[in-house]
Amino acid sequence: QVQLVESGGNLVQAGGSLRLSCAASGSISSITSMGWYRQTPGKQRELVATIINGGSTTYADSVKGRFTISRDNAKNTVSLQMNSLKPEDTAVYYCNAKTRLNFWWGQGTQVTVSS
Repeated sequence: QVQLVESGGNLVQAGGSLRLSCAASGSISSITSMGWYRQTPGKQRELVATIINGGSTTYADSVKGRFTISRDNAKNTVSLQMNSLKPEDTAVYYCNAKTRLNFWWGQGTQVTVSS
């Protein structure tokens, strides 16, 4: 099993920045990739960014150039630096870890961007 704990969500004005962090514990060696997803009421959870063990990253088109995902393997953490935030970035952000057989989720952290 993998346990994930997010932190860093907050209320911020449009144009501002936030940094989300996710600490992983448990079967760390089984993780093949980690990422961030987000969800708003009534909508499906959507991919924001992922990073695989080799370091390659992917981003949703809506956040390219504004968000940066990074991973610290020594600390077993994955972070999401969010710059130039927009009101449409408002959502609950979830940390995700994939192993060969399972997906694991954190409890979510709220990000609210005011206009």
